Amino acid sequence: MSSIEEEELRRRKLEEALEVKSLRRIISAYLNYPEAAEEDIRRYERCFRRLPLAHKALLSHLPLKFQKLRWSVSQNSYFIFEMLKAFDPPLDMSADIHISEDQVMENSSDNHLLSGSIGTDGSLKQETKTKEEKTESLNNNVGCSGGINCNGEIDAVNNGCEDVNNSLPLPSTHDCHGHVSSSSPDWLDPSLQFHVPLVDVDKVRCIIRNIVRDWAAEGQQERDECYTPILKELERLFPHRSRNSPPACLVPGAGLGRLALEISCLGFISQGNEFSYYMMICSSFILNHAQIAEEWTIYPWIHSNCNSLSDDDQLRPVSIPDIHPASAGITEGFSMCGGDFVEVYNDPSQVGVWDAVVTCFFIDTAHNIVEYIEIISRVLKDGGVWINLGPLLYHFADMYNQEDEMSIELSLEDVKRVACHFGFEMEKESTIATTYTTNARSMMQNRYYAAFWTMRKKPLPQRENRS
Repeated sequence: MSSIEEEELRRRKLEEALEVKSLRRIISAYLNYPEAAEEDIRRYERCFRRLPLAHKALLSHLPLKFQKLRWSVSQNSYFIFEMLKAFDPPLDMSADIHISEDQVMENSSDNHLLSGSIGTDGSLKQETKTKEEKTESLNNNVGCSGGINCNGEIDAVNNGCEDVNNSLPLPSTHDCHGHVSSSSPDWLDPSLQFHVPLVDVDKVRCIIRNIVRDWAAEGQQERDECYTPILKELERLFPHRSRNSPPACLVPGAGLGRLALEISCLGFISQGNEFSYYMMICSSFILNHAQIAEEWTIYPWIHSNCNSLSDDDQLRPVSIPDIHPASAGITEGFSMCGGDFVEVYNDPSQVGVWDAVVTCFFIDTAHNIVEYIEIISRVLKDGGVWINLGPLLYHFADMYNQEDEMSIELSLEDVKRVACHFGFEMEKESTIATTYTTNARSMMQNRYYAAFWTMRKKPLPQRENRS
């Protein structure tokens, strides 16, 4: 073996080790959730014990509240564990890893090198490293749907709606509600997990709140504020949708998949793209493994003791999902594609593929928003539309002490000017007041006055004449 081949082999082994360790870290964050929650409750109890006796007498109901919190945590944990059991890792999670934590932190993020698509079996398919192989592996389908591949071609339907849950594990145990619980796969063995920073567990709590926004009746108000204007605009722009040749819509930053599903139900080929494996593992479980509406119960607000009107509000249950995804009426071609938006859709095979791009609370997730806009323009067909709704809360703006972390933060005026440079023409613009994963019964309601627009990509001759 030549030195070049040895170096390539070493690089591949390092990449695989980074991938496995990154995914273990995400899974460990989910598995560490109950322990971190228990530590919070113990802290509440310690504070209560330090109170003067007279104050304890006034707050004698708190010990019962702490026990209710523990029970609520157990129900959230049940949902999390069932979700993880349904997940089919794209890597050998039992592989030995000889790599330092510093190397992982330097070379990985939530996803590191992992990207791929959520399959009908609830698994995340690993994306290979060559462009040719990436093109072939990006578009495994969700639920009872086909997919649109990187060449813009419609994949065949993988399975019928009646088969969408055939891959669920066999039941073996029950929780305190009588819910069926399956046995744990080998890769969930505690010996393969490790403790993670609390910031990672906070991401799990964030996912639980996001579930309410996308998949609970309680999140309907936010969906009406954010998703309904987008859906109405798509219906207005594409009034004569053909069942045989439906328009194709890309939804970057799809999160837990509800908006992409709703667009599919309107009669579009719809592909959601999501970078976070925290999100993708959860969306795969809900989309692929929900057998009935309101199948699971979670307690999303228990981790915030501030601004509660009552303990009952904080401890209230939320049933999910509010609909059965596989029975929602999705169009053939609905898919969820995992991976970094820039890396996946900057591929030449994506040029001019999409009739519409919908971005909802997405463009401010960019390190370089100019690059996002350039790629959105590139993937759209001439005459295609870009519908956007969201603020400009740039996610990397406050990355202190990280000199290499890029963050380009533009005003709304500059964003529109950049869009014009890349061939967009504003057709419709307004401001929409909305919240994001907000507890509707909280005393604090953070509202965004989000930019909402429809821009159309001018055909090339028009752009050349304008210049």
